[in-house]
Amino acid sequence: MDGLASQQEDGQIQILTVGHPTTEEGEGEPVMSCTQSQSKQDLRVTMLKKGISSSMNFDEEEDDEDEISSSSSQLNSNTRPGSATSKKSCKEVASAPTPPVSEPAIDVDDLEEFSLRPAPQGVRVKCRITRDKKGMDRGMYPTYYLHLEREDGKKVFLLAGRKRKKSKTSNYLISIDPTDLSRGGESFIGKLRSNLMGTKFTVYDSGLNPMKSTTSLEASNLRQELAAICYETNVLGFKGPRKMSVIIPGMNMDHERVSIRPRNDHESLLARWQNKNTESVIELHNKTPVWNDDTQSYVLNFHGRVTQASVKNFQIIHDNDPDYIVMQFGRVAEDVFTMDFNYPMCALQAFAIALSSFDSKLACE
Repeated sequence: MDGLASQQEDGQIQILTVGHPTTEEGEGEPVMSCTQSQSKQDLRVTMLKKGISSSMNFDEEEDDEDEISSSSSQLNSNTRPGSATSKKSCKEVASAPTPPVSEPAIDVDDLEEFSLRPAPQGVRVKCRITRDKKGMDRGMYPTYYLHLEREDGKKVFLLAGRKRKKSKTSNYLISIDPTDLSRGGESFIGKLRSNLMGTKFTVYDSGLNPMKSTTSLEASNLRQELAAICYETNVLGFKGPRKMSVIIPGMNMDHERVSIRPRNDHESLLARWQNKNTESVIELHNKTPVWNDDTQSYVLNFHGRVTQASVKNFQIIHDNDPDYIVMQFGRVAEDVFTMDFNYPMCALQAFAIALSSFDSKLACE
């Protein structure tokens, strides 16, 4: 099939991504209902309870030139919210009160503020990650650069990340200065740390570690946990797409992130999730790829944003609405990847989640 990469010969599962470039817009897509579906109502109620505002905009940007995956009919169910349908006649009715499709300019003058600010509602923030392996030790410790992809084709630097050497567990420093990736530098904005197995990760901002301080700290000086990522290890001998759960703080009614500053491990995002204490946090999962008999591979529809098969390609969703993509990540070249995110995620959260995908151990693949 044109544009579909195939499963590699070594048997490792690849997540396929793209369909026929020649497909006409709307051709082969299921007919969608314009009525507001029950799933949208349920999602808004659930997300409001979990901290996401009920005024969440579910419109998804879909360009005319988007390529339609050969499995799009399997991935786009008829319960998709009417305001996100790709049929133009439906879209005009469902989203008449919303602003025009032209995206507002994204202000990145203050990189630190932007990196921690949730994406604007109704706007998909499109980014690109490049991996630099050049240099003495960058084969083992590559540097990753995140750039914003603007509508005019220009790229704006946002963040850089690199794995720390001599660390017992995987530990990535994230900076708003591509030339300064030191822990004590002024540009240090956050870090990603894994457990010994490399299956669970936590994302922190630049605040202080409560366990390493000898004095009683003001709560505002403690580091925030911005996300936790858990990769489910596949049963030995079973090769299939890996499963991941992402836990992020909820949002209050003013669309501000709930501050989670644990003083010990029992208050952490991972502990809350494992103990089923999900008040004021949001639990997200990767979208399950669909098996395609024709290509003998698992397939996700990235609408042309991902062009190469990889086990690391993923989309992050809320279980109540699998068509609202909170984040997606995938390969477009050997060392180039696209990373897009929506409300309520911010750039630092999404970048760190992507870094965890690069790092997670073979047990997850």
